[in-house]
Amino acid sequence: MKQVLLTGGTGLIGTRLTQLLLQRGYHVAYLTRGSQSETKINPKVRQYRWDVSKDRLDENALLDSHYLIHLAGAGIAEGRWTEKRKQEIIDSRVQTIGLIARKLKASGHRFESFVSASGISYYGADTGAEWISEQYTPGIDFLSEVVIQWEAAADELEALGIRTVKLRTGIVLDTKGGALKSFLIPVRLGIGSPLGSGKQFVSWIHTDDLCRMYIEAMENPAWTGAYNAVAPKPVTNEELVKTTAEILHKPYWAPKVPAWVLKGLFGEMSVAVLGGNYILNQRIRLETDFQYEYPELKPALEAILK
Repeated sequence: MKQVLLTGGTGLIGTRLTQLLLQRGYHVAYLTRGSQSETKINPKVRQYRWDVSKDRLDENALLDSHYLIHLAGAGIAEGRWTEKRKQEIIDSRVQTIGLIARKLKASGHRFESFVSASGISYYGADTGAEWISEQYTPGIDFLSEVVIQWEAAADELEALGIRTVKLRTGIVLDTKGGALKSFLIPVRLGIGSPLGSGKQFVSWIHTDDLCRMYIEAMENPAWTGAYNAVAPKPVTNEELVKTTAEILHKPYWAPKVPAWVLKGLFGEMSVAVLGGNYILNQRIRLETDFQYEYPELKPALEAILK
């Protein structure tokens, strides 16, 4: 069976994607930095070493693999956005795939397909209530710049003749990490309330739907370019918190967490929760046969929380 090579394989999405790939009979391999991450890795996964800072990569990882999925990247919401942290967020996405591109070019090896993570923040951290499809122009804030550089790095593999897909991902719903894990804490304590105005839109997707989307994009030669990897119906932050509280049978507090409190706590990074985007899954809906398991918010949350 063919081998799928993952960067960032031990993360939230990579862990679940690995399970689904193994269930389908694929061999799965990770690019790893060393023994520190070995304890997190599924024993069925093959490991190859790389060190981006030293421009080193075990080229057998490329030669042994048929597909590449790029998930590597420092967490957007893990710490304040100092200038050093901002550069780390960019470099962890761009330099990693840049190293692979250089090694591929030198070796002449070509993957059958390449699927890269991307983000809906390509369009801007806050685009209000405007309905946004893949044809929308990029934003001009920091998060937009991250994604613009991220996708430009992915395009280096496309330039080598490899079919390339970029999944602009929304808020991933999963209790093991991401935004849902963060606001579950106050909800479970019985003090869940909307953030900021609560009216900002959240374009979300269930982890399993996203992972299945990665596999479909990897396997299906009709997929190419950028897709908005979101569920069909965005919701407001208020609706998301309220539905979560309802499922957990917890109180829902009408008072909202003021924007100034969040700005004081998180600084510039607060835009990640105060901003909102109404993202349309236009290309998924019109150009593919992909079927969601969780197209509606409440069943998606019920599956995760119960």
